[in-house]
Amino acid sequence: MLFVEANGARIPAIGLGTWELEGRTCARVVEQALRLGYRHIDTAQVYDNEREVGDGLRASGVRRDDIFLTTKVWTNHFAPYDLERSVKESLARLRLPSVDLLLLHWPNPHVPLAETLGALSHAKTMGLTRHIGVSNFTVALIEQAVALSAEPLVCNQVEYHPYLDQAKVRLACDRHGLALVAYSPIAKGRIKSDQTLAEIGRVHRKTPAQACLRWLVQQNVAAIPRTSRIERLSENLEIFDFELSEDEMSRIAALAHPRGRLTDFGFAPKWD
Repeated sequence: MLFVEANGARIPAIGLGTWELEGRTCARVVEQALRLGYRHIDTAQVYDNEREVGDGLRASGVRRDDIFLTTKVWTNHFAPYDLERSVKESLARLRLPSVDLLLLHWPNPHVPLAETLGALSHAKTMGLTRHIGVSNFTVALIEQAVALSAEPLVCNQVEYHPYLDQAKVRLACDRHGLALVAYSPIAKGRIKSDQTLAEIGRVHRKTPAQACLRWLVQQNVAAIPRTSRIERLSENLEIFDFELSEDEMSRIAALAHPRGRLTDFGFAPKWD
């Protein structure tokens, strides 16, 4: 396993995203992922599966200190007292004293960012989390957040895959020592039929998904693909035994297009 290091955090480069994983399926997939060698698990309050993620962690038998666990605070808990209360509720569901990384899930323009970041920093000083960060922040918001936060931010988690150019966000993260963590890294499965990724994968005897994940890792990006299929868990880990050439990296980057964003929850800001 490779790691992405940022402001004191050491984030495993491949993790398991758990969005849309529910109930016993979620617990089973988390357990199996950890037994296979995953050490980075991502959840969120709004996923409504923190309890099951915690069950999977305990069932795996992997030492808690060896696991990098992320959860995210939902936007309606951004007021200072609400944030602290909601984080304690998340920990109660996980049945853990702390998480490794606590993120603001989306920007919320209705609560002053300075207040929310103050509460997020306080959660760290209270020992509820080892590290803090943000998710779905634009370049401008990254600049504001870094300036306002009393504690170092370690990452910005965003949608990132070959069809979405995130060069500006990556550069902003680099400028401030933040890691970029990619959700939907295989574009919700759409890359499986991509001819360019298939061709590059064949050269290395890898699948399009493996070529895609390798492309992200070689940019020093951590990726958290979600899958409910046990066989895919192993496939996603098998990307550390080959390297893409500069030409292959460029060919994959060239797949980006202006309408490449996939995330549209209705409640999320439109950045385009």
